[in-house]
Order: sequence, then C-alpha cells, then structure tokens
Amino acid sequence: MRIAVLPGDGIGPEVVAEALKVLRALEPAGLRLECTQADVGGIAVDRCGDPLPPPTLALARACDAILFGAVGGPRYDTAPRAQRPEQGLLRLRKELGLFANLRPARIFPGLGGASALKSEVVDGLDILIIRELTGDIYFGQPRGIHTLASGEREGFDTMRYREGEIRRIARVAFESARGRARRVCSVDKANVLETMQLWREVVSEVAHEFPDVELSHMLVDNAAMQLVRAPRQFDVIVTGNMFGDILSDEASALTGSIGMLPSASLDERHKGMYEPIHGSAPDIAGKGLANPLATILSAAMMLRYSLRQEAFAQRIERAVQAVLRAGLRTADLARAGEQAIGTAAMGDAVVAAL
Repeated sequence: MRIAVLPGDGIGPEVVAEALKVLRALEPAGLRLECTQADVGGIAVDRCGDPLPPPTLALARACDAILFGAVGGPRYDTAPRAQRPEQGLLRLRKELGLFANLRPARIFPGLGGASALKSEVVDGLDILIIRELTGDIYFGQPRGIHTLASGEREGFDTMRYREGEIRRIARVAFESARGRARRVCSVDKANVLETMQLWREVVSEVAHEFPDVELSHMLVDNAAMQLVRAPRQFDVIVTGNMFGDILSDEASALTGSIGMLPSASLDERHKGMYEPIHGSAPDIAGKGLANPLATILSAAMMLRYSLRQEAFAQRIERAVQAVLRAGLRTADLARAGEQAIGTAAMGDAVVAAL
C-alpha cells in the first residue's frame, strides 16, 4: 500500500514523524506500507515557487492515501494568493475530488478535565462532523477584489452549491450515522441564504433513502451555541464547507485541545487525505512541544477508511487511550501541576502501548 507523506510546514514534519513511527511499529505484525515524501505548502513555495508542485500532485494521485501535516506561516500572509501555502491544500482537495471531510470529536477517558466545559457536560462526548469540502464560498466563482467607480475597493466571494454536491455529502452522513446512533443533524442558514435553502431541501430528500436514520435541521448560529451548551445531543453533523470549518474547530475546544482532532478527506472511492485539523503553529515549531496525537489518530483513520485495515486502526486507537489513561500529557493537555512530555516522547509512549 503506497502512502504519499506530505509533512508541510511548522510543526507538520514533527507530528508526521511521530505518526510514521507508530505505523512502522506495526510492521512486525504484518502492516506493509511504502511511504514516499514530498513538499507541499510553504516549503514547496520556497523551493520551487508553487505550494503544490506537479511532482507532489502526481505522487498524491498515484498513491492509495495521503498523510498530511500542516501548511502555512505568517511570512506568507502577504504573498500573492496563488503562492500562499494554503492554496496547496485547497488544490489537493479539488484536484483529487476529496469532497467529504470527516472530523470526529470525542472525549478520551481521562481528558474530561482538559475540556473548556465542565466534565458533566462533555463526558462521553462522541460527535462526527461531516463537512462538504470542495464547494461553497471557498471555491465559488466569481470572486475577487476590485475598485468601484467611486474609488472604493470591494471584495466579493460567491456561495454556490449544486444539487449533486449536496446529495452526495448527505449520503455520506446518513451512511455514517448507520454505524453510530442513527441521528443526523443538518446545519445550514436556510432562513436567509438561497444556497442553504436548497441545501435543506436536498438533504430532506436524501433522508427518504434512509428511513432508519433520524434527521433534524438546525441553523448554524444555534448549532454553534448548542455545541457548547449541550454537545452530547449531537451524533452526526453534516454541513457545508465554511460552516463545517468553523464548527469543527469549535468542537476541538470540547475535547481538551485542537491537538486531539484527526480528520479524513475522502473521494467517492474512499481514497483519502488524512491530517490533524490544527495548523502549522510556527510559534512552537522545532521545540518538541506539539501534540502528535491528532496526526497519529489521523493515521488510524487512514488505515480504516482507505486501506481497509480495521484491526490495525483499532490497535492505534487503543494505544492512544492507554497512554492518556496513564496520565501522559503534552503541554496543550496538561493542567496545573501536571508534568508535560514532548512530541517525540508522546510518540514513543504510543509505540510502547502498542
């Protein structure tokens, strides 16, 4: 099984190295992976002027799955849009047709106290946020910045969704719910946006194909409030690109740290790109402080969804649980008085637990 490894920028190389360490620890048990590394993001801009060089895209196309770190940094903020690191990530999603983003948010045993909310609110939390990834305002045309006749500048972006795009992401949500508590909450802004009115109509139509799954609808502003007020009411949340980006980051605060949330971005055949939802964190890059668990858990999702290696995926997840139950914490998870361990030490602990 061929894996494209794209560490990227900032803490990306550090956390990806720990995920690879964990995957290599499974080789004696029979896991066989051929990993090939390539540049993406800011490092690719520095080396060849393109955040997604053609050889990197070709490698991603040829492999069975992609393990991705993080991209970006403040020194690229004033670069032309085409040369910003994030464009490499967006282009990968679009070029590979990675339309379904799965972001689980759960409380691991022992981490309830690390959440921003009281433990009685979040204990037992297990939410799956499914975000449509290749449409919406991030990709809609027309877009740009122009100067009006008055001399004032105006910026504009376009929110667009085709019926087929909504239908396929809704099916992913309903199929995922069948393996869980059989509840889907579709989040939109149908009261003011025509695009979201279509979203709600199409999701409701797809629901008829899944009579065993309960569907509810919620406006995004209410959903944002309910996530912090009563998050355990949710099972599967399905929503558009922009709302999903915001809500899944909000959900990370419930779990104790954004360093705990993995993600999978899948095409129609379940080929996918796997990455932590956190950014490149350039302020701590190279210091060994980053939490690698989201990336390690992303590798477990890669084994489950793209490589069909469920037993190995479960072994990694059980190892992470064991490490956390043992009280080991990186700096983002440690509370007052708790000793924090570094990035490599956390990776070593997961390997030891395996």
